[in-house]
Amino acid sequence: MPFSFPQNLPRLCETLALGAIGGAIFTYAGVPAGFLSGSMIFVAVAALAGRPMVMPAPLARVVFVLMGISLGGAVTPETLKGIATWPLSVVLLCVGMTCSTFGSAWYLRKVHGWDMLSALFGSAPGALSQVIANATQCHSDLPGIAIVQTIRVVILTALLPVGLALFGLIPPVPTRSFVITDSIPELVILVVIAGVSSYVAHKVRFPGGLIFGAMLASAVLHGSGLIHASMPWWIVNAVMVALGALTGSRFANTQLRTLLSYSLAALGSFSVAILIVSVFAAMSAWLVNLQLSDIIVSYSPGALDAMMILALALHLDPIFVGAHHVARFILISASLPLIMKFYGQAPKAPPKLPEKRPVQED
Repeated sequence: MPFSFPQNLPRLCETLALGAIGGAIFTYAGVPAGFLSGSMIFVAVAALAGRPMVMPAPLARVVFVLMGISLGGAVTPETLKGIATWPLSVVLLCVGMTCSTFGSAWYLRKVHGWDMLSALFGSAPGALSQVIANATQCHSDLPGIAIVQTIRVVILTALLPVGLALFGLIPPVPTRSFVITDSIPELVILVVIAGVSSYVAHKVRFPGGLIFGAMLASAVLHGSGLIHASMPWWIVNAVMVALGALTGSRFANTQLRTLLSYSLAALGSFSVAILIVSVFAAMSAWLVNLQLSDIIVSYSPGALDAMMILALALHLDPIFVGAHHVARFILISASLPLIMKFYGQAPKAPPKLPEKRPVQED
């Protein structure tokens, strides 16, 4: 349904205002990635309470492009070292995600009585829009799939930063300064080039093209030393608030009773998936000489956009995290048609009506 600005502008303002308030409260309370998790939780609670939380698609696209530029701005020549060791980790990720998907689906089928196709759709680690589109064609359990997928994203986005902080795994904030007045021309050039790259990647249907097109252009410009300007802090924080509001607004028009009925399925399947993928993340940590926090976020089965902005908020290696999440997204996109082929049921043909004989006139 297209977004009508005259009618829905007050709803959008309410959504962003709630997100900003929640983000500010969480940030000043010392919660890691507070602007993201606080915004998401405040907007989700308001949506469940019946408030009309909305986030129009055009604004979401702008947010994705700005997020990609910000992620690419963290790239330096030093971050590109050790790339030769990544293929092993990416392969382990793909195997781990496959095992966790089937393990989580087995749980949903055996414990909660889901059909296998709906269970696999609900267990797919990310790519929610594609999963929902395919589930709609197969007449699967759409409310259950959407709720299980969304709760997983909320848990990871809200609790993963806190868990990393408790174990002392969040790296220190870099001392690199944000944009200054003299670098405004550089910033304009950066936005234009990254915007064009994002548009091209989106048009050729590259996975997460809006984010990764902008990130790739920004990474090349920053990594080569051609551009030194970065996004101002207030734009980065605004992007986190907007993305949190986008995630929280997914609970709009969801009845609390429906949410509660699927909560146990969501928590159980999430636990199974995390246990399985943790084994493969541990193997990757043993093979790859990188920060443990980079590996944990790279292997987290959350939404691509949420995990990438989490990497930005926690000052992780965006190239390493991005490479793994793109691989995961490609794996899911390639697997969905196979899942539908092997576990889907062909639609029943409508019953044939008896042929009517022509009435003979006397």
